Amino acid sequence: MNENLSLSKTGAELIKSFESCAKVTGNGTYQPYVCPGGVLTVGWGHTNAHGRQFAAQDVWTQADCDAEFSSDMKLFEIAVRRRVTVPLTQNQFDALLSFTYNCGEGNLANSTLLKLVNRGDFEGAALEFHKWNLAKGTVSPGLVRRRASESLLFRGIADRNHDGIPDEMPHAVEAHPSAIASAAGGSNRT
Repeated sequence: MNENLSLSKTGAELIKSFESCAKVTGNGTYQPYVCPGGVLTVGWGHTNAHGRQFAAQDVWTQADCDAEFSSDMKLFEIAVRRRVTVPLTQNQFDALLSFTYNCGEGNLANSTLLKLVNRGDFEGAALEFHKWNLAKGTVSPGLVRRRASESLLFRGIADRNHDGIPDEMPHAVEAHPSAIASAAGGSNRT
C-alpha cells in the first residue's frame, strides 16, 4: 500500500527543520552528539539504530549527513508502507514518516495513531500525534512543537507557526501517560 509515495520536499523540510545538522565543527564537518533522549546522533537525526554505524569520535561531512538522510528515509518509507493498510495523501505519508523517524517503527506499530489511520479515522489520528511528547519521562518543548507540526501536515494544513529554528530532538521518545488506555487484557500504548 502507498508504494507510489516517497518523502516529498515538504516532508524533508519538516524533518530537517527539527533534526538539523547539529554539532558543526569549525571546518564545516559534523560530530556526533547525545540528543536530549540520551541517544548518540549525527547529521540529520541519524542514530546507530539504523543504517551506517558511527562512533562518538567520528566526523562526517555535509555530504555524509545528506547521503545518510536519504538512505534513512528510504528505510522509514518502507516501514510506514509496511504498517499502513489504507491509502494516504502525500501530507499524511510525510507526517507519519517524520513521526516514525523520530519515534521508531515499533512505537508506530503499537500506537493508537496507527490503529486510527488504518481504520480511516484521519481526524482521530491527527489528534494522537501530540501524545508523543516525552523524552526521559519529561515533556519536551521540541517534541510538542514537532508533533503539532506533524499533526498539521497530516491534516494538510500549512504550519505557519513553525519558526524554522531547529530543536534538539530526542531520539528516545515516549507517549505521555495520558495516552495509555486500558484495554481488556492489558494496556494499549498510543
